[in-house]
Amino acid sequence: MKQPLNKKSHPLKHPEQRVGVFIDVQNMYYSAKNLFGAKVNFGNIVKEATAGRKLIRAIAYVVRTETKEEQPFFDALYNLGIETKERPLQIFYGGEKKADWDVGITVDAIRLSPSIDTVVLISGDGDYLPLVDYLRNQGKQVEVMAFGDTTSSKLKEEVDDFIDLSEDKPKFLILNNNKRYKK
Repeated sequence: MKQPLNKKSHPLKHPEQRVGVFIDVQNMYYSAKNLFGAKVNFGNIVKEATAGRKLIRAIAYVVRTETKEEQPFFDALYNLGIETKERPLQIFYGGEKKADWDVGITVDAIRLSPSIDTVVLISGDGDYLPLVDYLRNQGKQVEVMAFGDTTSSKLKEEVDDFIDLSEDKPKFLILNNNKRYKK
């Protein structure tokens, strides 16, 4: 069920809903970088995800490197009211790197689901389809916000609402030189 980004009222969204926002930072970072050469404005994404409803938790799942050069970014998320959960970057023999939060996000969404009405996944990863199916079978509303070109088509079909962040780039992207994205 795709809704226009600028539509102010959505029949499934009402002020009394309790919302949990789960942000797959790596997925969003690489999508924005590869599609637009830009960074993600997570503050605006959480505001749009909440849509005037009661925000219970907003959690960003991030990867920590040994140099800790990403600490200012983590601090910025915290200052926006977004909780961070950190995992160290895994580097395997041969140089392969892995930074996967799919299971952690899934476990947290299920664990927090009794205290929320709506789960908003900020990711286009099709690996979340079993989570979406589970949550919807538990009576939860599930929404996804991501960049349409890098979002699983099946994921878009299965959720109650999909917001394509690409439709409002100035709102959801920041150019790497910290200027706002221009159309």
